[in-house]
Formats: sequence, C-alpha cells, structure tokens
Amino acid sequence: MGQFSFSKQERLYRKKQIEELFQKGSSFYLNPFKIIFWLAPGSTGVNQLLISVSKKNFKKATDRNTIRRRIREAYRLNKRELEPAQNLSIAYIYTAREIQPSSFIHEKMIASLKKIKGKCIAAN
Repeated sequence: MGQFSFSKQERLYRKKQIEELFQKGSSFYLNPFKIIFWLAPGSTGVNQLLISVSKKNFKKATDRNTIRRRIREAYRLNKRELEPAQNLSIAYIYTAREIQPSSFIHEKMIASLKKIKGKCIAAN
C-alpha cells in the first residue's frame, strides 16, 4: 500500500463497525466537519474512514459526490499525520450548507487529524 493511496481496507463500510463508532466514539466539531473517532480494539492494522454528506443540505448527488471527493483527497494526502497502524475508526460528517473550496477542506483536514492524534496520545 503506497503512502498516498486510499485502498478499500481504509474505508469504513461494515455496519457493525459503524454502529460501534457512533456508540462508543468521541466527537468534536471543527467547521465544516463533525468528527467522530474511536480507537478500536483489534488488529486490522489500518485506520478506517467514513465520509457522510447530508442529502438534506445537498439535494443533487453531483454536489454530494464533489464534497466526498474533496474530503477523500484531503485525507489521502494528509493521512500521514496519524500513526499508520493505530486502528482508528474515523467518521467525517460534512455539516456546512455550501460547497467549500478544496484548499479550505485541506486546511481543516490537517487541523482535524492533528487534533485526533493529540486526543489519542492523551488517551493512552
């Protein structure tokens, strides 16, 4: 797996894992995201990501897909801020009501990953 890749292993898609994340995870708000993260027990060896964009705020699928692509790209390029095999589950919920530029999303992604890293270090 390359340094800047985003493989299927890194996607959070299993219903049971998603339910655990939302039940047991910690959260914080960093405009335009609500971020929920959980240091999951087990040994998958990768951090997993879930991206959610509300259909209520963005009626067109093309708009939701554009936002998802921007978030995924920002994570892909900046995921090295986290420890690679920490076994984190992370959900990014996009809460803004307008499409933000990629540069803004990249800045907020870096800030959120640093905050997650700090909270995980403090918890250990």
